[in-house]
Amino acid sequence: MGEFVRLEVADGVGTIRLDRPKMNALDVQMQEEIRAAAAEATDRDDVKAVVVYGGERVFAAGADVKEMNAMSYTDMVKRSGGLQSAFTAVARIPKPVVAAVTGYALGGGCELALCADLRFAADNAVLGQPEILLGIIPGAGGTQRLTRLVGPSTAKDLIFTGRFVQADEALAIGLVDKIFPAESVYEEALAWCRQFAGAATYAVRAAKESIDRGLEVDLDTGLEIERQQFAALFATEDRAIGMGSFVESGPGKAQFTGR
Repeated sequence: MGEFVRLEVADGVGTIRLDRPKMNALDVQMQEEIRAAAAEATDRDDVKAVVVYGGERVFAAGADVKEMNAMSYTDMVKRSGGLQSAFTAVARIPKPVVAAVTGYALGGGCELALCADLRFAADNAVLGQPEILLGIIPGAGGTQRLTRLVGPSTAKDLIFTGRFVQADEALAIGLVDKIFPAESVYEEALAWCRQFAGAATYAVRAAKESIDRGLEVDLDTGLEIERQQFAALFATEDRAIGMGSFVESGPGKAQFTGR
């Protein structure tokens, strides 16, 4: 458990909780603690899905600008890879991940939310990539993940201008997936994740990897990724349970083991 980031587990759901007052500024220590929490969530069999949450007031207002301001070019050459890979560790969790976004999710905070499979936003959420206003660009995946999510024109508008996006606009452009009252967004994220407590673990993993890896390649290669993942699931216990249950009792009644 880190000083500012911890993994809390209950009822099959792991919460990666950001807790660095006042605004969850994402300094190097937090980045590495996020990496560690993602690795723990990946490794633990009792974690079937993950919520990334910054608390009731703020998701994460961005990188620690004071820390970055003291860095030279050579400092950032050495650090930028670690910054990206810490966030990618969240994106590569082989389980469903939802970001529960309250308050500000700006810069690195928005980039962290982009690493989730879904984004549930509070009605008071404010998102954006304002790095251009600091004379830089997003460096933790924003130019890539945002573009893949909302399209190049919208991503360019947000990144070129650095403007903030309120929750309703974020929903309209596809930056977030659902909006809830601020006091219930975390519980809604937990509820979404709990549905995977009894899911076929390796099938969910295969679906996520097929979609994510397929987005990185051409269609024919993506289809080959899907084919391999599909065939591999015939080696799992859950595939036998699921099909056997369907034949005997109809759909939706299988009791999976996660193996």
